[in-house]
Amino acid sequence: MLRIAALVSGGGTNLQALLDAEKSGALRSGKVTLVVSSKEGAHALSRARSAGVEGAVLAKGRGETPAEYGQRLVSLLRAHGVDLIVLAGFLLILDACVIRAYPDRILNVHPSLIPSFCGQGFYGLRVHAAALERGVQVTGATVHLVNEIPDGGPILAQKAVEVLAGDTPETLQMRVMEQAEWVLLPAETEKWARKLIGEA
Repeated sequence: MLRIAALVSGGGTNLQALLDAEKSGALRSGKVTLVVSSKEGAHALSRARSAGVEGAVLAKGRGETPAEYGQRLVSLLRAHGVDLIVLAGFLLILDACVIRAYPDRILNVHPSLIPSFCGQGFYGLRVHAAALERGVQVTGATVHLVNEIPDGGPILAQKAVEVLAGDTPETLQMRVMEQAEWVLLPAETEKWARKLIGEA
């Protein structure tokens, strides 16, 4: 079974989806053994504690370069024997040194149908506000491998979600999470973990 680190910055709803999938047996080829938050006091850390998973805070230091932060992150992950990284609402862009340390072993869930509304600056409610402003009738979520281009790695899976009349960024965000993110992320984490075990 692969050791998974979930990287978080906020409420941890995607982390909860992974933990729930473990409990139900839908995620069985990997186990979340470490939750790393970029922010002190993130609710995701409470979720980790409730599930008996070790949590760590790794905040970016003042004046610290992305590479310096990345090296600290890699050291932490290696110290915990992490095999697979899942970005579950992590708001920092990973430095190349992290991607080199874990090639094809970092998954991300993004709240749009990539290549729409993605890349630098597109996160959280901004994604949904942009979708509504553009007038799209369908949005969704994407799980992809992480490379050095923000949201630019190979797509593993996508799920479409209808945009409804009267949607706000908040209502659309919730529907995308419930209908797409929380469904796709555990399923693709299981598939990718199983693939990595098969290759070992």
